[in-house]
Amino acid sequence: QVQLVESGGGLVQPGGSLRLSCAVSGFTCSDYFMDWVRQAPGKGLEWVSRIATTNTYYADSVKGRFTISRDNAKNTLYLQMNSLNPEDTALYYCARVFNNYAYDYWGQGTQVTVSS
Repeated sequence: QVQLVESGGGLVQPGGSLRLSCAVSGFTCSDYFMDWVRQAPGKGLEWVSRIATTNTYYADSVKGRFTISRDNAKNTLYLQMNSLNPEDTALYYCARVFNNYAYDYWGQGTQVTVSS
């Protein structure tokens, strides 16, 4: 059974940092492209980052502040988020990429709130 379980969200002050985790079961995450996407209140889904076999990719809005990584031994995906600002407030999801532009499995999301 495929499961993606995000954790690590919370309330942080502007300029602060958080590390999100996505624990994967039912498949080997290093065999797939994996994305982090987010949805801010009242807005649509926004792609944040992707990790491919060896390469990583970032939205312009997070480039230089966020780092995606993967621990193959733990079958876990991470998103290190630094220099957070209120515009980063959103529900963050990890997702398995399907056909490069779609997702076939999602987690339940973890809330990140950036506020003073």
